[in-house]
Amino acid sequence: MTLVLQAGETITRETFWRIGPVGKALFYFLAFLAIAILLYGVYDRFAGYLRGTDDAVARLDDLPERVASAVKIVLSNEKQFNRDLYGGLMHAFIMWGFLTLLIGTTILMIDMDGYQLVTGLLGESQSFFIGDFYLSYSLVMDALGLLFVVGLGMAIYRRYGVRNERLWDRHTSLEDGAFVWTLFLLGVGGYLVEGVRILATGFPDFETVSFVGWFVALVFQGAGISQELATTVYPAAWWSHSLLALGFVAAVPYAKPFHMLSSFANVVTRDEKSGVRLPGVPADEDPDEIGFTEVEDMSWKQMLDQDACTKCGRCSSVCPAKASGRPLDPRNVILDLKNYRESVDAGGETKEIVADGGASVIDSRTMESCMSCMACMDACPVDIEHVPQFTEMNRRLTEMGEMDDNVQETMMDVFQQGNSFGEPERKRPDWVEELDFDVPDARDGPVEYLWYVGDYPSYDERNRRIARSVATIFEHAGVDYGILYEDEQNDGNDVRRVGEEGLYEMLAEDNAAAFEDCEFETLVCTDPHSYNTFKNEYPELEGVEWNSDGEIDVHHYTQVVQELADAGALDLSGTALDYTVTYHDPCHLGRMNDEFEAPRELVRRTGASLHEMPRNRSNSFCCGGGGGGLWMDFDEEPKPSEERLREALEDTDAGNEIEKFVVACPMCMTMYEDGRKTGDFEDRIEIVGLSELLAEALEADTTAGVVETGADAAPADD
Repeated sequence: MTLVLQAGETITRETFWRIGPVGKALFYFLAFLAIAILLYGVYDRFAGYLRGTDDAVARLDDLPERVASAVKIVLSNEKQFNRDLYGGLMHAFIMWGFLTLLIGTTILMIDMDGYQLVTGLLGESQSFFIGDFYLSYSLVMDALGLLFVVGLGMAIYRRYGVRNERLWDRHTSLEDGAFVWTLFLLGVGGYLVEGVRILATGFPDFETVSFVGWFVALVFQGAGISQELATTVYPAAWWSHSLLALGFVAAVPYAKPFHMLSSFANVVTRDEKSGVRLPGVPADEDPDEIGFTEVEDMSWKQMLDQDACTKCGRCSSVCPAKASGRPLDPRNVILDLKNYRESVDAGGETKEIVADGGASVIDSRTMESCMSCMACMDACPVDIEHVPQFTEMNRRLTEMGEMDDNVQETMMDVFQQGNSFGEPERKRPDWVEELDFDVPDARDGPVEYLWYVGDYPSYDERNRRIARSVATIFEHAGVDYGILYEDEQNDGNDVRRVGEEGLYEMLAEDNAAAFEDCEFETLVCTDPHSYNTFKNEYPELEGVEWNSDGEIDVHHYTQVVQELADAGALDLSGTALDYTVTYHDPCHLGRMNDEFEAPRELVRRTGASLHEMPRNRSNSFCCGGGGGGLWMDFDEEPKPSEERLREALEDTDAGNEIEKFVVACPMCMTMYEDGRKTGDFEDRIEIVGLSELLAEALEADTTAGVVETGADAAPADD
């Protein structure tokens, strides 16, 4: 191979310049050893997942499409950019730079150990690492390598300079810093070696294309380092860089760098509907083994989830339970499970995974704190599925009889009366009595819309106004609808999420039977929680044959009302109300089911001025009522509902001018009415259901229409 250029010589460089044949042989031996350690470690890590149980969801179907989708997600860094421009740029620079350096090293290996070897066997050894290819290669490697170093500098500044809070917690360890610093030293070290080589070889003109290395060489020269000294120290610099690189390669499966592989595998095997619908419990499952009882109960995907965690803390930073002081940090739960699994694998002591008290891996109060809002899963850049693992632990607590006392009492009410209030079934339709029109009974004949009213709109006095306003809208639009009256049961969505799978299945069977006894085209729900479970969970529940083919449309009432408005069935002028309002996205409607626009469009049609809160749409902040939170008492400071109302009044563009806080979920209504009282917001803002706002706008438009008609008629009468 040509040594470094002189004028008129081949444009290239010698890879093993001044290393010698013994050094070259030693390097190849160490490289082979590092790669062997890497491959064995990767095999051992992934083979360990085979100890896990089968996952309840098909994870490897349509694998080519899954891989292609994962490649798009990873290369675009779209999840890293989500709500964090700095973090997105930082990760993109690091990842694209790392991949470029990896590809560049691979190209060099192909030339040296493939192309040159083959051409040598066929005649004269040749290299494609020359001329324009070499110049292009050097330019790209220097440019993307610089991005790599800049990205790592950003990471170091975020971790140690501003000391970003979410990066530091009890699971933060030496390996986290070592990972970043090793990559940084590899990136900077590569330029240092390049600069020493350019100086030692007399600054060949063509090497200006390696603009970073050229700059480093000029700095060395300016610092008084001679060409002879550079030539002398080059082998030491080269070996220092090479040994660090080979050590990093060998360490990948055994430390934090493994996330580069496990994270990609996790994205490939993700379940798009995870958390939106939960896996059921097999019919033949032993009650004593439901949920996590030991490491062997974890599925291979749950183990992969745990290994994919990069400790970035994005899940923790958006968790409403953590923000309110509840004893839950999603990251720590996942990492606690991982550490315990690794401890057991290493022969450590076994203990209860979840229980009431400090002797278990996870304390019961931690799991009871989860609101099942899925903010953690939405924020996770590597698609870790927290909520299903949390639900497994809640199921375990239920089977052990360690459920929260208030929740246990509510579950008994649901079991005995079919509702979470413990009220007689016959009182469920009492809310219709104050209406001046009859609400049709869907059991008496075919209807277009079967309206599932839900527990809170049926029994809670404040939410009964929501039910009446929805009925008023339907009546105004001339909708062909009906309700189930006393045959309606609790939907079971939150019953399932607190771990009562058996009760959930019973409710699903009863409701499905009631639905099947009616003839209708669309099921419409007042509550997003009902909407979610009817749409996503009932069709997949084993033993419940309802809507498995998706022949029945399931809608939230806001979607139906928007369709009615678009069709002209509702005479909303868009000028009836002049309130200044903000809108809260319910977790089960927005983040879980991607319905963001229908409620906003309806608010605008009333004439109200809508101002967005900073945390909106998929980034909405939970009211605190999900996952059974509505039925529990926590010492919270502040309550999620109080924090959300503060945000509405202080962080929106309109600030204190916000008059009404609009909700589209009965549970949200209950939580925010409570937060309005406890947070001392009673004189500052009103909580109003979207259906109430619409009903008021319809009444205002109707009244305005009557007045206008009378005014127009007056001259003719005269």
